Amino acid sequence: MTQATVHLNQAALGGLPSGIPGPSYDRGAVARSIVHIGVGGFYRAHQALYLDDLLQLPGHEQWGYCGVGLLPHDAAIRDAMLAQDCLYTVVERSAAGDVPRVIGSILEFMYAPDDPDAVLEKLADPATRIVSLTITEGGYYINQGSGEFDAGHPDIVHDLANPHTPRCSFGYLAEALARRRVRGLAPFTVMSCDNLQNNGDVARKMLLAFTALRSPSLSEWLAEHCAFPNSMVDRITPATTDEHRALLREKFGLLDAWPVMTEPFKQWVIEDHFPGGRPAWELVGAQMTGDVLPYEKMKLRLLNAGHQSLCYIGMLFGYEFAHEAMADAGIRQLFSDMMDIEVTPLLPAVEGIDLADYKRTLIERFSNPAIRDQLSRIGTEGSARIPKFVLPSVREQLELGGPVKLLGFTVACWFRYLNGSDEQGRPMPINDPYAERLREHALRGGADPAALLSMRELFGELSEAPRFVAGVADALARLYRDGARAALNHALAR
Repeated sequence: MTQATVHLNQAALGGLPSGIPGPSYDRGAVARSIVHIGVGGFYRAHQALYLDDLLQLPGHEQWGYCGVGLLPHDAAIRDAMLAQDCLYTVVERSAAGDVPRVIGSILEFMYAPDDPDAVLEKLADPATRIVSLTITEGGYYINQGSGEFDAGHPDIVHDLANPHTPRCSFGYLAEALARRRVRGLAPFTVMSCDNLQNNGDVARKMLLAFTALRSPSLSEWLAEHCAFPNSMVDRITPATTDEHRALLREKFGLLDAWPVMTEPFKQWVIEDHFPGGRPAWELVGAQMTGDVLPYEKMKLRLLNAGHQSLCYIGMLFGYEFAHEAMADAGIRQLFSDMMDIEVTPLLPAVEGIDLADYKRTLIERFSNPAIRDQLSRIGTEGSARIPKFVLPSVREQLELGGPVKLLGFTVACWFRYLNGSDEQGRPMPINDPYAERLREHALRGGADPAALLSMRELFGELSEAPRFVAGVADALARLYRDGARAALNHALAR
């Protein structure tokens, strides 16, 4: 250890280790006007950091965060955040070195299972003007095959039966908004920050579908008065590990129970629709726009689908991190060719963006060895990510009669990964809400993808698209029969 260790909390801000800046503003003077649901690493490296940047400027104290955890596993982040007065460290990592800073824009953390009504009252408080969400793609209860609301999900069934003691995000939002309506208050703005195309529109559609089942009049009121701005978010943020905690402690002398490691790059494009007001995010690098869709489509179809293209084949080869996969010439070509040949022709022009430069930047970002982004993290919730990031390009190319070979190969690699072991027989844990069913289909079907493709809630009509089905079947058969390397080489052959 290079220096005395400082335990991070409010009292320590005046004596942080040399080279670690902290909040220059008075945290006690900052209002808690934005409630954020889903206080994970990405949110803390992205939206909370943007607001911390803004709070460093004078005159913006009316905007601060109250973080909320809804799920049992959020107890760990609750304990870490409360012990540190909701302070934490972000470390930007690149070949140039590690750059830490302490973030202070989260002023409060509430753990819903401890006191659901306190969280509901915080949401219903007139001082709450925006509720933002990072609840993952799976948190919107979408039937991936039809695109409609999954009213039969156990969480939804519970919250409709128990509206005053909800357990999922839509249950909390609906009950809080119902209280605001009864009290004559305007609704808060609902701001999705998840990786979904038209994420605000999706949040609106799903919340209105939920509230229509609960109270049609509430749903009609929300449809008329509640705003759901779309946004596009981007910053690679690996899951925090004990190695990260040790790096901060040993290299910088700061003890932080839950630091966040991230890359230097960040991007936020936001639809400017906030009836109750908003922070001046544009002063700190966010882009306010009237149309987020072109930016979203570019990012989801290139970056997020690109992640899917490299993570499953990478894990089959036994790689652990994204930069290791990108150092493999075959995987790098798969990623590059899929972007260039099968995705880029589908993308509209995006104002201020050079697509060729954007793709070069993606290759550099994915290849950054300092980030050590886990392939297992990138591969979580494939049942939500494959339908959101990969299949839309498949559908468009099939309509145009265009190529889908590499997109189909990516799906086949996911199917092969779902049997749970890589090519050396090492386990590949599956973190997915459909995990049990997916693995059962993968093990039963083996080289035949029919059982997995039959999951219409994921694949919809694509399960009956002959060219797509044949391509996936051929690639999956090669993965099982010839091995991942030979199957990849065949997919790359022109």
